[in-house]
Amino acid sequence: MDKPLKTPPPYPIASVDHALRAATILQMEGGASVSQIAERLGVARSTAHRILAMLVYRDFAVQGEDRVYRAGPVLELASHSQSLVSRLRAAALPHLHRVVDLLDETANLIVRTGDTVRFIASVECRQALRVGSREGMVFPAHRTTAGLLLLADLPDEELDEVYAAERYRERPAERPDPDQLRAELRRLRRNGFAVNKGRSERGLVAVGIPVRDRDGAALAGLSVSLPSVRYDPHRLRSLVATLNAAAHALEQDLAEEGP
Repeated sequence: MDKPLKTPPPYPIASVDHALRAATILQMEGGASVSQIAERLGVARSTAHRILAMLVYRDFAVQGEDRVYRAGPVLELASHSQSLVSRLRAAALPHLHRVVDLLDETANLIVRTGDTVRFIASVECRQALRVGSREGMVFPAHRTTAGLLLLADLPDEELDEVYAAERYRERPAERPDPDQLRAELRRLRRNGFAVNKGRSERGLVAVGIPVRDRDGAALAGLSVSLPSVRYDPHRLRSLVATLNAAAHALEQDLAEEGP
């Protein structure tokens, strides 16, 4: 059985995790207030203030005259990526909450960069046994539901470039078999959805569908994750239908916002 891709450390340090998550929010979304960071991390406002002060001290953040914190020099990549990611996340959150209300399972929004995907939004369900938030986490694209869907949208030439052998010269074991991957992506294109049973993490099942722009290109992946003990294959059609309805509503919202 495959080893899970993300195993929490045996002795997690909550303050470090909070700081890293705060830095990720600033990098991906471009800015946040103390209150917004406190809400996102689930901590007191005073704790959020101390976290942000340390990020400023180490140049991971800067505070503007409007008292909003933004990515600092260390995270200057945010200036290139914040617009689309921030728009996507803001537009998707109401729909993710709706999916969770309907299915009572954790819902996620994922984008791809090269051969990896990043979870840019995650809404946990209320069940005691549930898949936790993956927001901010990065995984190999071919090992996740949404990642496979986004790869399936690529033309063959671009897919070959993403998984070119020379890119994996230092880590050949991480490169998927090209023929197997192409065959899997062809199946996904026909189905229009993907199911991941323990591929990214043992004991987890995820079902996903693509979110498309007005030209039909896949912008992101929308997925629902649940413990495998609660997954019923007879429920798959209902899961896909709920995700499709959410994706179509999100696509409509994005189209109305314009470029």
